[in-house]
Amino acid sequence: MSAPGKFHSPEPSAKPKGSATALERLAGPLFIGAFLVAWEVLVRWLDMPAYIMATPWQIAVVVVNDFWTGVVFRHFLVTLQEVLVGFGIATVFGVLIGTGIALVPMLNRTLYPMLLALQTIPKIALAPLFLIWFGFGITSKIVTVAVIVFFPIMVNVIAGLTTVDPRRLQLMKALGATPIETYIKVRLPSMMPFLFAGLEVAIIFSVTAAIVGEFIGASVGLGSMIIQRQSTSYVAGVFSILFYLTVMGLTLNAILRLIGNRFCSWARVKEE
Repeated sequence: MSAPGKFHSPEPSAKPKGSATALERLAGPLFIGAFLVAWEVLVRWLDMPAYIMATPWQIAVVVVNDFWTGVVFRHFLVTLQEVLVGFGIATVFGVLIGTGIALVPMLNRTLYPMLLALQTIPKIALAPLFLIWFGFGITSKIVTVAVIVFFPIMVNVIAGLTTVDPRRLQLMKALGATPIETYIKVRLPSMMPFLFAGLEVAIIFSVTAAIVGEFIGASVGLGSMIIQRQSTSYVAGVFSILFYLTVMGLTLNAILRLIGNRFCSWARVKEE
C-alpha cells in the first residue's frame, strides 16, 4: 500500500483495440502493391504471351479503355439490375419464410426440413432449367440469383429470432404485450444483426449467381462479355470485367455495412 497523501501518476493506458498504427493501416495497400509488382515482374520475366496471362499494367489499360469508351456500362447496368432485383426478392421471402419457421412450430417441423433438403441440390445445376422455363432474358438470371441467396438470408433470420433473451420475452408477456408488439420491440431488434450478417454474404453471392446465369445463356451483361472475350483469348479484357465485378460486389457490400451500422450500432460490442 502506498503511503497516505502520496499521489501516483497513472500508468500509461494501453492502446485501444480499435486503433491502429500507420503501419497497420498501410499493411493492406502495401501487400496489394507488392503483389501487383511481383505479378508484373513475373509475367515479363517469364515472357508469357498476352493470350496466356496479362500484366497488371495491361489490365489497367483495358480497364480505363472500357470505362472511357463506355463499352462496359450497358452490361454493368444489366448485371447490377439482375443482382439487385434477385437479391431483393430473396430478402423478402427469406425474412417472411424465416420468420414463419422460427415462430410457428408447425412450419418448423414441416417446411424447414424440405427447404434444407432442397438446399443440398447444387443451385448452379438449376440454372439451365431456369433458362428453359424463363427464357434467355433477364428473368432467368433474377430467379437464379434469388434461389441461390435465399437460404443464407433465411437461416440468419431464423437464428436471430430463436436466440432472443428469454427474460425479455417473459417481461413482454408479463406486461401483456401482444405477439406483434413482442416481435417489433424484442424479436426484430434481436434479429437485425443476424439479418445484416446474412445480407452481407448474400450480396456477394448475388453477383456470382448473376454471372453464372449469364454464363449459361445471355447476350448482354458482364458474364456475356467474359464469354465473348474468353472466346478470343482476350485475357486482359477478361480481367477488366473481373475488376468491374469486384467493384460492384465490394460497393454493394459496403453499402449494406453502412446500413447495418446505422440500424444495428447498438449491437456492436464496446471495446474498453
